[in-house]
Amino acid sequence: MKALLITALIAVFFIVAMAFGARNDELITLNYFIARGEFSLPMVLAVTFFSGFVISWLITMALMLGQRFKLRRILARNQQLEKRLAELESNDTNA
Repeated sequence: MKALLITALIAVFFIVAMAFGARNDELITLNYFIARGEFSLPMVLAVTFFSGFVISWLITMALMLGQRFKLRRILARNQQLEKRLAELESNDTNA
């Protein structure tokens, strides 16, 4: 449900950006390091918004993947320690 709400919010932001761009249909000049180009404002807004979304999504996925690997290592270590504790407790009751 949370992912659906976030996706809907992003879609609303994208639609607002496109509506803003459609109302301001003018050419702007972008200067790159090696080139220069003229693009329409709606196109620049759409590309900027989309690229920002993709970059932030990739960073978030990388962080979540790192957390999952860390959690797996911790859970495996926890199982090892629980098994060792059970062995020690069984040795104490036998002695």
